[in-house]
Amino acid sequence: MYQGITHRGSLKGKNFIINEFFRGIVAFEEWLGPIFIQVSETFSPKRKDELFEFLQTMPTNLQFFMELRHPDWFKKPAISNELFTRLKEMNIGAVITDTAGRRDCAHMHLTVPKVFIRYVGNSLHPTDFTRIDDWVDRMKYWLDNGMEELYFFMHMHDEATSPELTVYLVDKMNAELGLDLIKPRFVEEGNKQRGLFD
Repeated sequence: MYQGITHRGSLKGKNFIINEFFRGIVAFEEWLGPIFIQVSETFSPKRKDELFEFLQTMPTNLQFFMELRHPDWFKKPAISNELFTRLKEMNIGAVITDTAGRRDCAHMHLTVPKVFIRYVGNSLHPTDFTRIDDWVDRMKYWLDNGMEELYFFMHMHDEATSPELTVYLVDKMNAELGLDLIKPRFVEEGNKQRGLFD
């Protein structure tokens, strides 16, 4: 979702920009995937009423996934339980965030029968590959147990090496999960290997 809605100021009073956002994305029609809502890292449970009121206004014919990153959402069971219960009631998924140094965001709560993982890599650090291996094992478990939709959003602070890690992920998923996913392809030009978008 556009950061002008989610990151700048209050979530209230933005009906025009929200309507324009939805007007734009519904043009994707059958190719529209889930809508990823992320608020800023400073968005704490002190603003939970504002958040829940905002989410309650989302169209029910679209699938949403919510990512919260402020640590206070995860410290106290009463707060996290209320969050996941409210998301479940609204049929909104909880994004599982895997980023170095933040195990609390990798909460593993499934509030809908679908999964959305946001994976933040570390520029091909060796742990990036072991973390991917663990996720492929977890995805296999979910798929073997009836999960029908799974979204894996990978990126890094330095996106230059994201395609290489994506190739590793896709190769592992194809081999371990019996899939036939298309992976990024690098193009050779003379003796120089061009990047994905060159």
